[in-house]
Amino acid sequence: MLNLTLNKVLLAEFTQFNLPKIKTLLSIYHFLSLLSKAVVGHREPLPDDSRDNITIFTRILDRLLDGYDNRLRPGLGESVTEVRTNIYVTSFGPVSDTDMEYTIDVFFRQSWRDERLKFDGPMQVLPLNNLLASKIWTPDTFFHNGKKSVAHNMTTPNKLLRLVDNGTLLYTMRLTIHAECPMHLEDFPMDAHACPLKFGSYAYTNNEVIYLWTQGDERSVAVAEDGSRLNQYDLLGHVIGKETISSSTGEYVVMTTYFHLKRKIGYFVIQTYLPCIMTVILSQVSFWLNRESVPARTVFGVTTVLTMTTLSISARNSLPKVAYATAMDWFMAVCYAFVFSALIEFATVNYFTKRSWAWDGKKEALPSLAEGELITEISRWGVWLEMPAYSWHSVTYDWTLLRESATLSKKANNTFNIVGTTYAINVAKDQGLTTISKSAGASAKHPYLPDPYTEAKKSYNRVSKVDKISRIIFPVLFFIFNLGYWATYVNRKPAIMKANNLN
Repeated sequence: MLNLTLNKVLLAEFTQFNLPKIKTLLSIYHFLSLLSKAVVGHREPLPDDSRDNITIFTRILDRLLDGYDNRLRPGLGESVTEVRTNIYVTSFGPVSDTDMEYTIDVFFRQSWRDERLKFDGPMQVLPLNNLLASKIWTPDTFFHNGKKSVAHNMTTPNKLLRLVDNGTLLYTMRLTIHAECPMHLEDFPMDAHACPLKFGSYAYTNNEVIYLWTQGDERSVAVAEDGSRLNQYDLLGHVIGKETISSSTGEYVVMTTYFHLKRKIGYFVIQTYLPCIMTVILSQVSFWLNRESVPARTVFGVTTVLTMTTLSISARNSLPKVAYATAMDWFMAVCYAFVFSALIEFATVNYFTKRSWAWDGKKEALPSLAEGELITEISRWGVWLEMPAYSWHSVTYDWTLLRESATLSKKANNTFNIVGTTYAINVAKDQGLTTISKSAGASAKHPYLPDPYTEAKKSYNRVSKVDKISRIIFPVLFFIFNLGYWATYVNRKPAIMKANNLN
C-alpha cells in the first residue's frame, strides 16, 4: 500500500517535472523497500497444527471420549469381556496365627479390549494419566478372602493406564491386601498351610465377564526374590488356578492363588520343647535321692509340676483358641503326666517308708522282768526310739546280758538306766505305746546287735524297690515317647503338603 502511494506521488511529480522532490521520494522509496525485505526475511513460519503430537492425541482422546459411556462394558450384548490378569508380589508377610490372616503387597495388573477406544495415530501405545481411568469402563474386581485392601496414593495414586491402538487397555495398581488364611493347627508347630488369594468380578457373571491368566498357570504370579517378610515361616512356592462359584445371582469366575507356607520349628524347640524335656529329666532326678530326704524330693516334685503348668499357659498365648489339641499340646500333656507321676511315686515311697518298721521284721517279745521293774513287750510295733539316725551306730545293746543281769533302776526324775545309758520314759495316750528318748551319752559297746534292731537298721536305709524300678521305667518310657512323637510328625509333613496342593 505504501509503495503504491509513493508510485502515484512520483508519477505526479514527473508530470510536473519537480526534480528535487523526485530525488527525495526515490530515496524514501528505496529505504522502505529495503526495510520491507529485511522484515520479511526474518519472519518465522507459523506452526503446523497437523504435525504436533500433543494436539493430535488431545484431539484423538476428545474424539474417543465423545459419546463414550463408561457405565456399559465392552461388547455388551455381543460378546463376553475377557479380563487377563497377572500379579507381581513385592512382599509377602507377616502372617498372624491368632487372627489367621496374612499381609501381601502386590502389583495387580488387568488387561482387556474395548473396541470403542481404537485410534489411529503416530504412536502405537499411548501412556495415559490415572485420572482417565474414572472416565472409561474398568472391571469391578474384588478379593473374595480380603479382610482389608489398601490402594497406595502417595505421592499420587499408584496406578498405570496404557492404551494400545487396537483398543487394548493395561491397568495396573499397587495394593496391600490383608487376606484370610484358614489354618488347621492339629500338627502345630510342624504344620504347613496353603494361604489363598482369590479375586473375581463382583457383579458380572461368567456370561458377561470372564478372567484369564495372562501368561498361563505357571508365570502369571511371580514373587520377588527378596519379597519374603516371614519370621516363623518358609515360603515354599505357590499354585494358581481358576474356580467357578455359584450363588443366587448366578455363576462367577474366581481366580485363585495358593501360597504354600511351612512353619519354622526352631523357635518352639528353644522356647517350649527343650524346657519341657529338661523339666521331665529334672523330675526324675528325685528317684536317686534318699527316700528319707522328704524336703528335697518334695521341692523337686512341686517345682516341676508348677513349671510345666507355666510352660503350657505361655505356649497357648501365641495361638488362636481352637477347640482341638495341637501336636504341642499332646507333647506337653505327656510331659505333664511324667512330672506328675514322679510326684505321685515319691508320695507312694514316702507312705511305705513310714510303715517299714512293722513290715521288714518279725515281732520279738522280750522276757518279763520282776514286778516293779519296767515290764513291757518291746516290739517293733510298740517301741519308737526318738534319737538321731547315727545313734544306731553308736549305741548297742546286749539283750542277753540285759535278761540275765541288767536291771532297770527308776530314778527320781522318772528316767531309767539301761546298761549304763539313761533314758526318759514318755507314755503316750495309748498305753500300748511306750516312747524312749535318749537323755544321756552313748553306752559302752557290746560285741553284737540283737536281730530285731539289726533288721530295723537295714530296713531304714534300704533303697525303695519302687525307686529302683522308676529309675529305669521312667527314662525308657520317655525316650520311647519322644522317638515315636518326632518320627510321626516329621513323616506327616509330605502328606500335609500334598493335601494342601489338592486344595
